[in-house]
Amino acid sequence: MIGLIQRVSEASVRVDGAIVGDIGPGLLVLLGVQRGDSEAEAGRLLERLVTYRVFDDADGRMNRSLLDTGGGLLVVSQFTLAAETRKGTRPGFSTAAAPADGERLYEHVVALARHRVREVATGRFGADMQVSLINDGPVTFWLEVAPRAPQA
Repeated sequence: MIGLIQRVSEASVRVDGAIVGDIGPGLLVLLGVQRGDSEAEAGRLLERLVTYRVFDDADGRMNRSLLDTGGGLLVVSQFTLAAETRKGTRPGFSTAAAPADGERLYEHVVALARHRVREVATGRFGADMQVSLINDGPVTFWLEVAPRAPQA
């Protein structure tokens, strides 16, 4: 499972011209679900998202997490993060989760987030969305949680 996180001053997502989710200061997360991901990966990724230290402390160092700051979290599904791009000039999507699995795990991440974060907003899974943001920094990180190998 992939989370592309951006520290933002504000962010919003529109569907058919209407804002469906917006936050003030916090994190915008573009979430990509890969084939083989499960609720376990969703939980591990969410834990990393909310505890990843990307916000400045009093000394200007990135030592504070979303939980420390009380900022908002905007979660937007983006299956293109799971694209295979190592060769050629056209992305392949064989590594992306099937739409039903992607939606189920996206909704699972959002549900977990609502138990941990004060303000959670979302896009609309599978919709054509327009995302607007003011990246604070800019600060952008790629977080990836791979499925655990089966125990022998």
